[in-house]
Amino acid sequence: MTNTLHRYGKAAGFEDDYILFAIPCKGKNDEEAVKRLKEFLEICARHHPVNMGNSTSGAYRPSQELHPTIHWSRNTKADYNGVIAAVEKIGTVAAVFSTRKKAEECLADLIEADLGLSINMSTSVEGAHRAAENCGIHRHSVEYSLGFLDPHDHLPNSQVLELSTMCGHGMVSFNLARKMLDMVREGRRTTDQAVATLARFCPCGVYNPERAKRLLEESRKRQA
Repeated sequence: MTNTLHRYGKAAGFEDDYILFAIPCKGKNDEEAVKRLKEFLEICARHHPVNMGNSTSGAYRPSQELHPTIHWSRNTKADYNGVIAAVEKIGTVAAVFSTRKKAEECLADLIEADLGLSINMSTSVEGAHRAAENCGIHRHSVEYSLGFLDPHDHLPNSQVLELSTMCGHGMVSFNLARKMLDMVREGRRTTDQAVATLARFCPCGVYNPERAKRLLEESRKRQA
């Protein structure tokens, strides 16, 4: 089970969203697993992911040293080396790709590396099937999210849900997503600034800044 199953949107809206996970099984293949998890991330980094994480921190990080006057002008470069270096214990690691081509190339290298770890791809069912097929392997299982049930109409609109649910642990709040949508529509912040802010609140590093950028741009154009 992966929290990325909760990403909201239609299947066609995940053509720029591919997540690869690696996780060892306690007592089965966890010997020297930290080394192999680092190697997984190193392989992923060579294929230019849009985000990476080690279950406690992502490539876009918050900071307690900032103050409001410099928040929007801070460095927004992804810190992949920091993510890799911070892997010190067994857990889940992940990398996010914005194209199927990059995800497939990374998956092919992971198959060749044969790290002895469980590898999971999270995207649309068709996207995962095609990626596996193109890498010469067979998908052995599928997990679905059954969606959201909201009989009392308490959920926000689809634009907010698409942005917020890219952090499956709920660390990107509906209100924050709504605020970034409003600020971009009003021209108060660029999409890059808004996306960097959203991604920092996802500690496991599976937030997709490229998909978020596309969603914000689509919202801005509809508002114009």
